[in-house]
Amino acid sequence: MCGVVGIVGKGPVNQALYDGLTMLQHRGQDAAGIMTVDGQTLRLRKANGLVRDVFHTRHMHRLTGDIGIGHVRYPTAGSSSSAEAQPFYVNSPFGIAMAHNGNLTNAGELQQQLFEQARRHINTTSDSEILLNVFAHELYQQKCWSLTAEDVFATISRVHRQIKGGYAVVAMVIGQGLVAFRDPHGIRPLVLGERDSELGKEYIVASESVAIDGTGFRYVRDVEPGEALYITNDGQLFSRQCADNPKHVPCIFEYVYFARPDSFIDKISVYASRVNMGRKLGEKLKREYADLDIDVVIPIPETSCDIALEIASVLDKPYRQGFVKNRYIGRTFIMPGQTLRRKSVRRKLNAISAEFAGKNVLLVDDSIVRGTTSEQIIEMAREAGAKKVYFASAAPEIRFPNVYGIDMPSAKELIGHGREVDEINELIKADGLIYQDLSDLIAAVQQENPAIEQFETSVFNGEYITGDIDTDYLDRLDASRNDLAKSAAAGSEDANLELHNEADD
Repeated sequence: MCGVVGIVGKGPVNQALYDGLTMLQHRGQDAAGIMTVDGQTLRLRKANGLVRDVFHTRHMHRLTGDIGIGHVRYPTAGSSSSAEAQPFYVNSPFGIAMAHNGNLTNAGELQQQLFEQARRHINTTSDSEILLNVFAHELYQQKCWSLTAEDVFATISRVHRQIKGGYAVVAMVIGQGLVAFRDPHGIRPLVLGERDSELGKEYIVASESVAIDGTGFRYVRDVEPGEALYITNDGQLFSRQCADNPKHVPCIFEYVYFARPDSFIDKISVYASRVNMGRKLGEKLKREYADLDIDVVIPIPETSCDIALEIASVLDKPYRQGFVKNRYIGRTFIMPGQTLRRKSVRRKLNAISAEFAGKNVLLVDDSIVRGTTSEQIIEMAREAGAKKVYFASAAPEIRFPNVYGIDMPSAKELIGHGREVDEINELIKADGLIYQDLSDLIAAVQQENPAIEQFETSVFNGEYITGDIDTDYLDRLDASRNDLAKSAAAGSEDANLELHNEADD
């Protein structure tokens, strides 16, 4: 998962881009980048690390210009090379920079086509560079000296017909303006905002509405599935549906885990959807597990706190904060290598013994991916004195890998893959395990916007909405995402870091 932001302003946009990326930091902690255009000159800073660590005062002074894009990243293929930090840039036509959230499922095929048809070389393993070159090649076919909205929309229409997967994109065409577009299923989120200045209207496009709120813009609307926006350098906004058969099928995992609770995505309050998840799961517990002797409900912070509070309300049980979270440790299921993940769990959470001692505890989490974290936390609860430890997941069993931009592990490393609930319960060593039903999860989110009739739920049921995922693709994905592949990639990056420095440090 990544976060993108693009701004067309009437004055310097560097600070607003920085602030927007800070608001989107939860979407990726691996790398960050900002590119601005000052006249005909590109200004770029990108590197591995958190936003606050990548951008220092000297970098911000150099990021001049009234239009820019930014990106926060974590790697969906296991590589954390700084060479793959975004935005990416190509010099023809015009000069184009791009940042992308998502994953192209036909990236290999596209890369081959780019070489055979356009003699374009892809220098990284990032599908974002492939997407940029597809866009650039199609824009070149317009043979235009000055870009019009018609040129942009014709280009994106052809791009949509070629690429498959989930994607939300912001791009700059130097001397022309900013382009943004979303995949025809709206799998990955993208929102539009605006604000008034003394010199006219300014626009922002971002992955989540919190980036709009945090930069002083007003939320206008979500970018529709398949829709493209073109905002000229002088602030004219054009929009058009560019997909042949758009169908709104947003990723449900945004609401379960990734998005901030204060975001609205596709007119759905992430916070309200999580409260609804808690209510649904609480009702299931009350209906089907009334025999469980639960004394207290404790969330595994932070995403599940609102869910657990609602469960406690439905069950009429005390709600307690039993774990203290170290906020400076990244998300553990993203980290390469099982050993590193195990060590990280203990650094990330610490139990408050008084809340566990002598009690039968219901632990609540948003989901269970590998089960590594769940097993460690259950062990911590027992060490803190819990008599029994039950475990509830606000999401159903995750049985299949995600192919649309979430770096969930290899299928074989998913604890839910090929196992029944009793087997999973035995592996994580709980006294009882309760999963949310998929129908209830969908209803919990859909309740906030009934107009959305379908959600992307492939990690739970293996049904991939783009229709192009087969066994061969999943086998290749498994090879790139398993722990051995990630360890090899991490080792290669460690060696490269000794040879390369950031050019603009």
